[in-house]
Amino acid sequence: MRPGTPGFISERLRSAREARGLSAASLAAVIGVSRAAITQYEKGRQSPSPEVMRLISDRLNLPLHHFLRAVPATENGVVFYRSLSSATKAARAKAQQRYAWFREVITYLRQYVKFPAINLPEFDLAGNDPADIRQENIEELAAQTRRFWGIGDAPIGNTVMLLERNGVILARHELDSDRLDAFSEWNQEDETPYVVLNSEKGSAARSRFDVAHELAHLILHRHVRKVTLNTPAMFSLMEDQAHRFSGAFLLPRQTFAKDLHAVSLDSLRSIKAKWRVSVGAMIKRAAHLGFISEAEERRLWINYGRRGWRKHEPMDDQLENEKPRYVRRCIELLVEKEIVAREVFPTQIALPALDVEQLTGLPEGFFDPTEPRIELKTESAPDVIRFPQR
Repeated sequence: MRPGTPGFISERLRSAREARGLSAASLAAVIGVSRAAITQYEKGRQSPSPEVMRLISDRLNLPLHHFLRAVPATENGVVFYRSLSSATKAARAKAQQRYAWFREVITYLRQYVKFPAINLPEFDLAGNDPADIRQENIEELAAQTRRFWGIGDAPIGNTVMLLERNGVILARHELDSDRLDAFSEWNQEDETPYVVLNSEKGSAARSRFDVAHELAHLILHRHVRKVTLNTPAMFSLMEDQAHRFSGAFLLPRQTFAKDLHAVSLDSLRSIKAKWRVSVGAMIKRAAHLGFISEAEERRLWINYGRRGWRKHEPMDDQLENEKPRYVRRCIELLVEKEIVAREVFPTQIALPALDVEQLTGLPEGFFDPTEPRIELKTESAPDVIRFPQR
């Protein structure tokens, strides 16, 4: 009987495979075993031989001890995926597993860092049934959220920093799908709200809307049950509610109205840099507030499409994306203070350095070993260094 790998954790193989975007059949093909063998490994019915285990480690580009590391006992909450209806199952699985890796980084950091207190408003939402949340109430809930944080009604300087300051943990990394914009979760294990943004989204204005959209889910739908999300009609309702909240939160009625001397594509474009919200979102907001008729909104959307703005609006390549900084700064501080050695940090998470860098927003190569400092012996150094004269 061929020996297996002592300490092999079957759950780690499935999560690693999905994190790399591979099917069981694809992984089987690249390591030279049957698909049935992969299934047996992932279900814990068999353990890979040491030779196969080395191939798995190599092909998935993960250290061997990753597959021997105990899986944290987690109780996941409801995960709200932006563009759930169009994102593929494989894309969501990959994003979910990499998000699990990110949370393991956070768990490790909590040993050393005191994260900001969670400071999100809690509203009495009629038994937490989204069907009982009226659209007209959402406007007031967005305004109350601003008042709760004391940020007034002016344009928000940095939405990512605002959420980080109030206890939301954010990440921005590649989700490898242009149909998956962002997702969020109130994780039940550490009772912490998380938001993950797609770094491949080029428009800073649209990404800001994603941040506000996920904030809406965290506030409006925190206690929604998973079974509720599986109902297409209910999912569509919650998405509409999050859209409405986002517009109201980013574009408060009175201050936004002062900038709308006339509602046209050119006038909306002229205030885009101030509000850092897409022209498309401003059209929707103007319609929600009754500033334009249905016929006027329809004409705006027709001209919007004719200008080619559905894929790329003016200033999309000029406004800078807001980047999460708190988690990155935590790691930089631990390394700077020599609490954890730079090259050792990834091994503590059992992940390659590149994965940790991508998940936390660190520059590529951050965990490369640093060159040793060169110090002169002061007692043997000459008092004066003379250079030859010409």
